[in-house]
Amino acid sequence: MSSDDSDFYGDDDIMIDLKAKVKEFDVTTWWEEHGATDTPLKIQARKNKDVADISHLHNPYAGIEYAWQLTETIEDFLERVPPATTDETPENPWIWVCNPYINRKKKADAENQKVRGGEDEAPEEEGADLASVVEGGMARLHFAREYIDMCKRSSNQPAFIARECRKAGIDAAKDILDLAKAHHVRCGKWMLFCNAFEINEVWGIIAKATANNELGIAAKVAPRSTADKRTERLICVYTADFSDTKDVKRVAEKLKQLGLIQAKGRPLYYKPDVYTYLGIAHGNPWEIRASIYDTTSMLRKA
Repeated sequence: MSSDDSDFYGDDDIMIDLKAKVKEFDVTTWWEEHGATDTPLKIQARKNKDVADISHLHNPYAGIEYAWQLTETIEDFLERVPPATTDETPENPWIWVCNPYINRKKKADAENQKVRGGEDEAPEEEGADLASVVEGGMARLHFAREYIDMCKRSSNQPAFIARECRKAGIDAAKDILDLAKAHHVRCGKWMLFCNAFEINEVWGIIAKATANNELGIAAKVAPRSTADKRTERLICVYTADFSDTKDVKRVAEKLKQLGLIQAKGRPLYYKPDVYTYLGIAHGNPWEIRASIYDTTSMLRKA
């Protein structure tokens, strides 16, 4: 061995020792002992593998500041926009979470964006003809109002007048719901009211269950308002079809299971979105009940 080689590899004793170690080296044993050791390439490969595939998920509220985004965890979302301390803005009157397993129109593309007061209802299903429902529904309400006014001006007995007015409202409500169902405007919501001091906790339960496909198609909560000083906040839990009583009941039962419906507490009420679009609220002139279900009746044991 030349002096140059000796300087590079070491002297003869070192060379003999190294050759012996190579001869005795057991690749299989070494790999069993060291194969799980993290290396930079392994760590990077694992990071790439751990990135969730969200290509099969949907979010009609993508890009909306006060809505859950599929690129964040539900915990990060709840920390980012907690309703107790997040202020309402003209652009964001609600905080939203979607069920990512149900495909719905993007909020910006929905017809309800053209209905004043209906811009923040449930994400629309494909094929919804909201314009026809609003036009036909308003015409039906106008007819009911004319009949009710005529009855009240008549000389009939008060009991008869009250009965006819009530029936006019019931008949109008049935026709409106049938119209909405025929034109795929079928969403509705369970409405929960809770105190501001517990809103973060209650909303967190609902948001997680919605994102996990355990409740309905979406949910929303009112953020903090600088104008409205009421201590209660509204949460809406949306279902796909008000006429699907089995699904509506399932969501109510889940809300009860989550501890959000108390046996002796105030019941929750369910309102179809079509009522909101038409302005049918409590105390309306058509004498239509503003909700179509309540948890007291729906969850009553047979």
